[in-house]
Amino acid sequence: MATLGVNIDHIANVRQARKTVEPDPVQFAFLAELGGADSITVHLREDRRHIQDRDVFLLRETIKTKLNLEMAATPEMLKIAKKLLPDYITLVPEKREEVTTEGGLDVKSNFQYLKNFVENLTDSNIEVSAFIDPFDEQINYSKEIGFNFIELHTGKYAELSGYAQYEELQRIIESTHLANDLGLVVNAGHGLNYNNVKKIASINNMNELNIGHSIVARALAIGLEKSVREMKSLITSN
Repeated sequence: MATLGVNIDHIANVRQARKTVEPDPVQFAFLAELGGADSITVHLREDRRHIQDRDVFLLRETIKTKLNLEMAATPEMLKIAKKLLPDYITLVPEKREEVTTEGGLDVKSNFQYLKNFVENLTDSNIEVSAFIDPFDEQINYSKEIGFNFIELHTGKYAELSGYAQYEELQRIIESTHLANDLGLVVNAGHGLNYNNVKKIASINNMNELNIGHSIVARALAIGLEKSVREMKSLITSN
């Protein structure tokens, strides 16, 4: 049975929109754990558009589950990772102009650089995952590089419908089996929501699903009425 990693980047997005102190993603990580999250995922981006350095170090000290740090394979992030020592790291592609991660890491084209980068992390006893598209070539190169995990990009699956989505699901299933045969642990994520998650979760030997946006959106939907009522009560109680 797959476990659930909750990505709290979007909590930090709300905070950074006003450059203030709330909502605090560290506090929301605690709530996610109360809800049953098996790990907490954060993406520390080069431009620091949402999660901040302060957040990741406080999370490392306070959460009770596991910390998954998403990051680009840059010298700056390597230095932070070796200081932070998260439970595991997911290497992702990163472009300043993108709204969110748009696709998987091309491990083939960056083979030697990533091999050296991963070796540096594993020397510090950090397990490392590659966020990749579900293609055999990328999986095989991930194994050669020395990744412990892969995270299959499910964005295309989430965008499709009908038979096209079925075909993409089969690709993800086959990719999971190939990775397992190579000894890689398989996670998946991107675009998963309350309508499409079950078929991915039911894949044999799927380890963990990392989900953020749809959970935060759902939290707003089921919690906004209560928060408005509380504010209304404070205003009208004089």
